[in-house]
Amino acid sequence: MTLRRHWQVYKTFLLRFEEAAHRLALDENDPSLGGLSVSKRQFERWYGGAVKTRPYPDQCRVLEAMFGVGVDLLLAPAPAPAASPATPVESSLVIPLPRLSSVLLPSEQAQVLPAGGSFSSETRFEAGTTELERQVAMAARRALRFTAMAEGSSVGPETLGQIQDEVRRLTVAYPKLALPTLLGDLVEVQDLTFRLLEHGRVKPLQARELYLLAGITSGMLAKASHDLGNPSAAMMQARTAFVCADNADHHAMRAWVRSLQSLISYWAGRPSEAADYATLGQSAAGSVRGTTGVWLACLSARAHALLGDGEATRVAIRQAEEARTILEPDDLDAFGGIMTFPVPRQLYYVAEATVHLGEDPALGESQSEAAVAAYRSATEDEWAFGDEAGAQTDLALARIARGEIEGAVEAVQPVLDLPIEQRNFGITSSAQRVHTALQAEGRRNRGAAASLREEIEAFTATPTSVLVR
Repeated sequence: MTLRRHWQVYKTFLLRFEEAAHRLALDENDPSLGGLSVSKRQFERWYGGAVKTRPYPDQCRVLEAMFGVGVDLLLAPAPAPAASPATPVESSLVIPLPRLSSVLLPSEQAQVLPAGGSFSSETRFEAGTTELERQVAMAARRALRFTAMAEGSSVGPETLGQIQDEVRRLTVAYPKLALPTLLGDLVEVQDLTFRLLEHGRVKPLQARELYLLAGITSGMLAKASHDLGNPSAAMMQARTAFVCADNADHHAMRAWVRSLQSLISYWAGRPSEAADYATLGQSAAGSVRGTTGVWLACLSARAHALLGDGEATRVAIRQAEEARTILEPDDLDAFGGIMTFPVPRQLYYVAEATVHLGEDPALGESQSEAAVAAYRSATEDEWAFGDEAGAQTDLALARIARGEIEGAVEAVQPVLDLPIEQRNFGITSSAQRVHTALQAEGRRNRGAAASLREEIEAFTATPTSVLVR
C-alpha cells in the first residue's frame, strides 16, 4: 500500500472500512458486520494515536481483516523510521496512518481496491459486496412474498417456516446493527404476518405461531420507534404486540411486552409509569422462568432509582439476582438477540440504578466498570452496542459524581465516537444526562467539563432519526 492510495483521507478510509466489513460479513456468515461504519472522529483518533481503549470487538475484526495483523499491533505506536536515502518516501509500503503506520499491507490485500479509490463494475464484484448483498436481500424478501402467495389463502408450512427464520434473523441482528439497515425488513415482515392473519385460512396452531411472530415483530417496531425518539408510536406498536401476545395466549410474550412498555416509559421521563408496567409484567409472567423475569426486575430497579426509592431499588436488584438463579431459558430466549436478557445487560441495569439512586457513588462506579468490562469481553450473542454505550455513560456519571472529570471524559469518549446511524434515542439521552451532570459539576475542572459539554452537544444534535425522515 503506498501513500498514493491516500488512506489518510477519511472518506477513502471509510469506504475501505465499510467494504471490508461487508466482505467479512459474507466470508464469516455474520450479518452483524455488514452495517459497521466509522465516524470521522473515531478515524481521527486512530489516525492521531489518541487511542486509550480498544475499538469495539467487531471493529477490531474488520481492522484485522483489512490489514492482516492483530489490532494491538495495528494501534501500537509506530516505530521511528530508519534513515534510508536509497528508498524514497513515495515508494514505501508503509500504511500512511500513525499507529497504523508500522504495519505492512500483505501483497494480496493491496489488490482489494484500485489506486485512487475508484471502482469499475468488475472491481466492485471482486472487492465490494454492498450491491450484491442488497440484491440478495431483496431477492430473499421477494421469495418470501411469493411463497406466501403461492401457497394460496391458507398458510402453508413453507411460508410459516420462512417467516420464523426471518423473525429470528431480525431478533438476533437488532442489538448489533444500526436501525436504518433493519427498519424496512421489520415493516415488511409485520405487514406480511398481519395480512396472513387478516385474510388467510389459518389453522389454530398456525394462528398461535403467527400471532407470536407478529407480536415479536411489532415489539421490535415498538423498540425501533423508541430508538427514533417517538414514544407515542412506540406505545402504539407495543399495544399491538400485547394484543398479539394475548391472541397467542403466550404468558412470556405478555410479560416481555410489559417490559418493553416499561423501557419506553423510563426513557420518556415517566419513571412511575415505568415501575407500574414492570409490576404488570411481573404479574403477567406468573410461572415464566425465562430471562424476561430478570429484565422486569431490573426495569423496576431503574424506575425506582429515578423515583429516589432506595429500598424498592435494592429489593428489585435482589429479585433480579434471584430470578437469574432459577432461570430456565424459554422459547423467547431461543430467538436470541433482543428477545433475551444476558448477564452483561443485567450488570448495566444494576449499575444504572445504583448511579441514579446516588447513595453510593463509589459503588456506582465499580458496578459501571464491571458492566463496561462485561461488554468488552461479551460473546457475540451477548453484545449490544446500545447497552454498552449505556454502561459507558453510567461510568461517566459515576465519575462526575466523584469529581473525576478527566475519568468521565475517558469513559464517555467511545460513545461520542459512534456514527450517526447508531445514535439512537437511548444513547443520546444517556449522553445528555452526562451533559446535565457536567453542568452541575462545572465548577471543577472547568476546561475539561466545558470541552466535553461541547462534544456532547454536537453529538446529540445529529441523532439516528435524521437518517430516516
